[in-house]
Amino acid sequence: MPASVAYLFDRITVNPRQCGDRPCIRGMRIRVIDILDLLAAGDRIFEFLQELPDLEVDDLKAALLSGMIL
Repeated sequence: MPASVAYLFDRITVNPRQCGDRPCIRGMRIRVIDILDLLAAGDRIFEFLQELPDLEVDDLKAALLSGMIL
């Protein structure tokens, strides 16, 4: 079942005391922009998930979706 857009956006958090007030994934110190930059540079999703095991596929979907609107 596909994740809803609202569910995906709930994975993006902004905290003024974390990562320079930039959007992060689920309150972790993993910035959305860093995910987008790595994916744009050609990193493969399965390798990315292995390097950052706290991330989930829906986190990457949320980052990509937010990148479409920025």
